[in-house]
Amino acid sequence: MGCVFLCQLRPVRFGTGHAGGGTSGAEGGERILDVGCGDGFLAQRMQLAGCEVVGIDTSRELVAAARARGVDARVMNAEAMTFAPGFDAVFSNAALHWMRRQDRVIDGAWRALKPGGRFVVECGGKGNIDGILNGLKKAFARRGLEPDVVPSPWHFAGVPEMRQRLEARGFVVQEIALFGRPTPLPAGVEGWLSVFAHDFLASFDAENRKDFLDDVTEYCRPALMKPDGSWVADYVRLRFSATKPVTADD
Repeated sequence: MGCVFLCQLRPVRFGTGHAGGGTSGAEGGERILDVGCGDGFLAQRMQLAGCEVVGIDTSRELVAAARARGVDARVMNAEAMTFAPGFDAVFSNAALHWMRRQDRVIDGAWRALKPGGRFVVECGGKGNIDGILNGLKKAFARRGLEPDVVPSPWHFAGVPEMRQRLEARGFVVQEIALFGRPTPLPAGVEGWLSVFAHDFLASFDAENRKDFLDDVTEYCRPALMKPDGSWVADYVRLRFSATKPVTADD
């Protein structure tokens, strides 16, 4: 039996088992690698479900928070993973789109998995936050700057691209899908940008940054503001489950 848990309130399956009632459960014994573990919330849930979990993240602060939850968390770049085959599953939630050299992540996951192991991911996919990105491009253009003046920190792959990457490495894709997940923004577009878009804001001083954020907000308003005044981001998620064949060479 595998480890089953909720990923952003939607069940993701490691092998067999059942998720229900917003809780996680497992027939213990599986060893899981959590790539981009953040503060360890999901890793802790998998541990409580009976799994042995190793988490990695590039943020020392988040790794410290994960360790405080009792997670075996390590500071490591997912594009340079150094694990030998020893994991039943490699899992990643809301992290792969921050890793622009995704082939390297896929290679590292392959090396970390035992033959027959699973690679299960949910991340931002093609079309994710298009409304916000369009607002950013217009705000840069208003200042006479090219839209790509700041390289995007993200890469949002579509189904054909990700399937090709996985199969080129030798994975057998069991499931792969792209789907919309409209997501409320309680702090609006400005609040979202302040948390997730530091790369786009770093070149502005405090005064010009506020003006820039105001412009982006206005450009996003027609697409992302609802009639009741609430903001909803146009999230698109890519989810896949792939298997390393039992006969695979490492």
